[in-house]
Amino acid sequence: MTNKYIKCTALAISVASLSGATLAQDDAVTIYGVKSMSGAFASYGKYADMGSKLAVDQYGELLGEKPNYKVIDTEGNAGKALRKVQEAISQKDAKFFDGGTLSSTSLAIGKEVNKSGGVFITPAGADELTGVDCNASTFRWSVPTYGAIRETVIPLFKEHPEKKRWYTITPQYVFGEALLSNAETVFEELGIEHVGNSYHSLQEQEFSGYLTNAMASQPDVLLILNFGAQSSNTLRQAINFGLKNQMTILVTWSSGLEQFQELSASVTEDVYFGAQYWHTVDTPLNNQLVKDVKDVYGITPNYPLAADYISTKILLDAIAQAGTTDPTAVANALEGKSYEGPTGTETVRAADHQVLKNYYLLKGKAASKMNDSDDYADIVSYGKSFPDESSLECSGI
Repeated sequence: MTNKYIKCTALAISVASLSGATLAQDDAVTIYGVKSMSGAFASYGKYADMGSKLAVDQYGELLGEKPNYKVIDTEGNAGKALRKVQEAISQKDAKFFDGGTLSSTSLAIGKEVNKSGGVFITPAGADELTGVDCNASTFRWSVPTYGAIRETVIPLFKEHPEKKRWYTITPQYVFGEALLSNAETVFEELGIEHVGNSYHSLQEQEFSGYLTNAMASQPDVLLILNFGAQSSNTLRQAINFGLKNQMTILVTWSSGLEQFQELSASVTEDVYFGAQYWHTVDTPLNNQLVKDVKDVYGITPNYPLAADYISTKILLDAIAQAGTTDPTAVANALEGKSYEGPTGTETVRAADHQVLKNYYLLKGKAASKMNDSDDYADIVSYGKSFPDESSLECSGI
């Protein structure tokens, strides 16, 4: 009788322990990384995923449990991304999301997360995210197109005021249109002549026709407004056409180190690039991030890795600060939050949920001047450019 009782008690304890473990796992904070793991922007998504994983793995306990991380592959498609996010919300009660490569994807996800009352942090670029389509749930780490243009076009023109004729190549979707609109505003302010623009689709990979149009316009500067593989292909084909010897080339929104590595110094030498992040920036968090990424992954961090690392980290920090997984409390903890990020002191502006941070203008170095295998560029200038609060179009917060 005693042995039977002991066995039953042991079984009960065992079942209770397993049940408790399951409950603990279910109760743990889960961050859903919305990444383009396949499709046209898969190379970006791979590094973004690495950044979020590192932030979660490093975090330790959060509200008494180790946080979890799950990836949602957007496949580089806004419709597919939206459906997968809806499934995560309805089937898994998902509350916390970060990522979103394309602006169209991030806009759609932001609206859906807001509808369900969650929190979403994105590095996407379209001004609408913190402008006319802002909402209480969406936060944006990356500098918007407004700042990317002003921190690249203006310092480049100040360095070369004689270069007054500019031609643009633009992807025809929300992100490209936003860059072009901001560029045209700056052109007017500086007295730059916009001698032409070529639009292309999101699927385009052959840019020779657009480059021919650019050459025919005889610009002083070719301003490339597309992103990722498309900007790499545009630049590579421009170099093959000999455009680097005919005009200055500026890629306003680069994907940072990963893009330099893909193209090689023979292509990037003397080309200007805008960058959200660069690994040589001397800040305490960035220095630690560079060390940690080398220790864990054996590489130097690039923009997508750094962007999704810090986005995930500040989301986790906000949950810890709120002391709850209630999304409203977490969003309140994010609003107005200042912290040390990879670009220095960064602040989440409460009025539109935009992180105020530096944007960088880089200039590609010759291979003979590189101090190490990742020393592809010098920082020419950097600064913070954001619409003034009085002019914000955000009314949804």
